[in-house]
Amino acid sequence: MFEARKTRSRRPPSPYASKGDFCRIFGEHMSGLYLLSFLLTGDEAMAEQCFVGGLHIAQSDNLVFKEWAESWARRAIILNAIRMIRPRPTPVHTPAVVGRNAGEAAAEPSEITRIVALPPFERFAFVMSVLEGYSDQECSLHLSCTRNEIRAARARALEQLARWAELDRKVVDIDSGRAVEAENSRPDVRLDTVSELAASA
Repeated sequence: MFEARKTRSRRPPSPYASKGDFCRIFGEHMSGLYLLSFLLTGDEAMAEQCFVGGLHIAQSDNLVFKEWAESWARRAIILNAIRMIRPRPTPVHTPAVVGRNAGEAAAEPSEITRIVALPPFERFAFVMSVLEGYSDQECSLHLSCTRNEIRAARARALEQLARWAELDRKVVDIDSGRAVEAENSRPDVRLDTVSELAASA
């Protein structure tokens, strides 16, 4: 009889994610969540703050099903980055100001450096809609702008990234040409060296 009461008193496991669940998710997916923070903020120190703040937001009292916990963690990172950066649309008549890492993006052919080099609003529109799969409506609600502004910012981001990628390809082609020229000049040097050794022998 006592065992029956004890069995009846047990509660079924909660279907909602706990604070411990989010700590585990942020620990297991630290690299990916930090990368998302960095792509949005464009700064290593701010990315760390965004990551930690995202964990606090995810652990708030909102009830989230365990199956949704990982996507909720990414959403928390995005919401915290928006609060920190407050990206605003670039006026159509004003040329977009290129980010501070644009020179690094051209010098180092890396998708990450190119994305970080985008202006803030274009960067958020690109990361949220292209990389994270948010709809234009969701992006406009989170960024407090119109869907047309999201579409325009994404188009500018894609155009700029394509230009940088083309520039990188040209730089690689030039460097490859120099390497081929250098390689072609080496056999002559080697032949001269061999001839000198043969003569001295």
